[in-house]
Amino acid sequence: MANIAWRIWLPVAVILIWQGMSSAGAVTPLLLPSPWAVANSAVNLVSTGEIFKHVAVSLLRVFEGFLLAALCGIVLGSAIGLWSRFDRTCDWLLQTLKPIPPIGWFPLAVLWFGIGEVSKVFIIFLGAFFPILVNVIAGIRQTDKQFIELSRVHEIRWWKFFTRVIVPGALPSILTGLRIGIGFAWTCVVAAELIAAESGVGYLIVDARQTFHADVVIVGMLTIGLLGTLMDLALRQIETRLVRWKQPFEGATG
Repeated sequence: MANIAWRIWLPVAVILIWQGMSSAGAVTPLLLPSPWAVANSAVNLVSTGEIFKHVAVSLLRVFEGFLLAALCGIVLGSAIGLWSRFDRTCDWLLQTLKPIPPIGWFPLAVLWFGIGEVSKVFIIFLGAFFPILVNVIAGIRQTDKQFIELSRVHEIRWWKFFTRVIVPGALPSILTGLRIGIGFAWTCVVAAELIAAESGVGYLIVDARQTFHADVVIVGMLTIGLLGTLMDLALRQIETRLVRWKQPFEGATG
């Protein structure tokens, strides 16, 4: 019970302060509607089923972009982490591309893929790819050198060496990269759905902004936050099962 209280007291306090400011007229409803107005909009979107339509579209785009980013990030990151020559070959190009924000790829995405689904998935892919790649490389390079030397002494086959030595050692970092990547994928949803979208949570937010429905904008924002949190929790559960020895530090007590 105490644990639940520690988790909810801050959000509850923020809502109460927000409602108090709205009731006192300290904020303009057009710019920041009250929590009650936001809740009403959420109920309306749920009751009409409109929110579920947008969520389904955005979920599909995020899954496609994230899975593609995970596949490419893990494969390319493994190659870079294992082979120094390949690292030297790719390093300059990747370091040049990494600082470019996904939104900076908009013009090329439209030129290359048009205004259809591919361009949207591409933007989401870019948002998730580099966090995954960086963490995969870091995890592989942090593999215990003693295990590597033992594998060489015993002349273990490459595939067995990779699956039994490299992957278990790098797994915590890889899973961290996946969790960061899914967060960035959701961050890019709104940006991706700026490209001639007619559905999706990002489209819902942009359309509501253009019609000055700040309550719907907030509902869309909270929906993205909730979906991102649920997917992160799912990855945490996978991490707990796969990396049982990695326990969080609880700190000193008493």
